[in-house]
Amino acid sequence: MCELLGMSANVPTDICFSFTGFLHRGGGTGPHRDGWGIAFYEAGGYRDFRDPHPSVHSPIARLICDYPIKSHIVISHIRQANVGPVRLANTHPFTREMWGQPWCYAHNGQLGGWEPLPLSFYRPVGDTDSEHAFCWLMGELRRRFPEPPAARHELWQHLHALCERLRGLGVFNLLLADGDYLYTFCSTKLAHITRRAPFGKASLSDAELAVNFAEHTTPDDVVSVIATEPLTDNEDWVRMQPGELLVWRGGEIQGHYKT
Repeated sequence: MCELLGMSANVPTDICFSFTGFLHRGGGTGPHRDGWGIAFYEAGGYRDFRDPHPSVHSPIARLICDYPIKSHIVISHIRQANVGPVRLANTHPFTREMWGQPWCYAHNGQLGGWEPLPLSFYRPVGDTDSEHAFCWLMGELRRRFPEPPAARHELWQHLHALCERLRGLGVFNLLLADGDYLYTFCSTKLAHITRRAPFGKASLSDAELAVNFAEHTTPDDVVSVIATEPLTDNEDWVRMQPGELLVWRGGEIQGHYKT
């Protein structure tokens, strides 16, 4: 299956360290050779990079490692194709506009019986179960909330219910962001770690690289990283439970929903 990587931080932060380990799983230490992508929310804007080639050999991936883009929210994905051929249109993350904001989505897993999910406002560009599910999910949110709800918890509860419905079709691990919040839903595997003062050292599991975060942070920084599998071998990651939705903002958990 594919793998996911996300970040939520309270200050603009680059993800170069975590992404360096993650990209090695795309055809190096892992079998995910069928494309990769990464999206950044920064200064009220959005940009992404996608490539249908293995991340471990991608010049674009090396650019991301060498170019420290600072962002509050990051979503990345490496693909092992199950549904749909290897091509750019099938490469995550996908994005759609709602309420004047770019919503970004990446999915790990495989769904069965997804074709009958009715589509309303949004249509897929590619031909994957992942993008179809995204279009359905976004359409259901927009149908229920034509405008952003005043009570955010109503949106979060409804999102959890929709994720649970998709989990009923197979494996549905999700990263979703709207520019303000990062949403993480676990079907089978997701883990997270929050780094805050006092910062220490971390070493990657998939590459020979270590960093002392105390040299690159301030005492007020809070950075949370979410991944399919832990990226470091000397830190204590927290594994999410199946059916659990976490809502992140500024590196902190703002909402917690579970089955």
